[in-house]
Amino acid sequence: MLAEMASAEAHREPRGSRHLLRALRYRNYRLFIGGQLVSLTGTWIQQVAMSWLVYRLTNSALFLGLVGFAGQIPTLLLTPLVGIVADRFSRRRILLIAQALAMAEAFVLAGLTLRQIIAPWHILLLSGFLGLANALDAPTRQAFVVEMVERREDLGNAIALNSAMFNGARLVGPALAGVLIPTVGEGVCFLLNGVSYLAVIGALLVMRGQRRAAAHPDTAFLAGARDGFACAFGFPPIRAVILLLGWVSLVGTPYFILMPVLARDVLNGNAATLASLTAASGVGALAAALYLAASRSVIYFGRLIAWSAGAFGLGLVLLALSENLWVAMLLVLLTGAAFML
Repeated sequence: MLAEMASAEAHREPRGSRHLLRALRYRNYRLFIGGQLVSLTGTWIQQVAMSWLVYRLTNSALFLGLVGFAGQIPTLLLTPLVGIVADRFSRRRILLIAQALAMAEAFVLAGLTLRQIIAPWHILLLSGFLGLANALDAPTRQAFVVEMVERREDLGNAIALNSAMFNGARLVGPALAGVLIPTVGEGVCFLLNGVSYLAVIGALLVMRGQRRAAAHPDTAFLAGARDGFACAFGFPPIRAVILLLGWVSLVGTPYFILMPVLARDVLNGNAATLASLTAASGVGALAAALYLAASRSVIYFGRLIAWSAGAFGLGLVLLALSENLWVAMLLVLLTGAAFML
């Protein structure tokens, strides 16, 4: 009987491209993906332009690191608390607020740059402000996927497609930035990013669906935080993945912040070189995300995570030794794929 049930389930399971894109059957998820694709393309245009602008103004790898720190520290400190907020209030409204704040930051950055009064301390402050918006956005967006996808068996596909969309934007955005920076300047890149947020804000506004009941509304805020940490670190598989990801993110992913130094000082390139390296990373990550989206089982993912972490570290060691653009692009592609996996 179990064999018959398994056979019937396999018969019902979508195949080929239908299997790969099965989460797109949900209207709200399609709207979300479309709006995010436009918005994130603008985000990556700004990311490349801002990195290049910072290094052009300061010639300081230290200041590049400070800007990266300012953008990430709010996420580190606030994300656990934002997760509790997202359990108690409308996730769609939280995302609307986050997107509006990020749009405002992009327009201010564009105005200062186009008026040619931008200073490094402006970028530092605005990076911290954008970090606050991202701290609101990141955990809420992850949780919001659960609301948009009704069938639990499609959730893994939806998460993987979300990663594919993110890295598709990481491929297109830097390529556009490589063309825009030398032709129209960084200010126009920031302006385009500000406009791109209208796509995701519009998608969120036209979504339909029943209002989700708050999770544990009577639980005290700090008690909710304690329960969240207990759940995450009390379950060994989740604890292992979080600790591994935290360690790799601490000692590995900051290489991306120093990419302008690699592009200009090591590879003797320009903004187009930086864009090419960023896009190559996006190609690798996109390929890995599509592989995960097409996967029918997670039974081997534990081993895959371990091997991928090792491949990511090895790729960074080789990247540190490379002085050729094509070799560096290949290594960045491989590290992008390994980190995504």
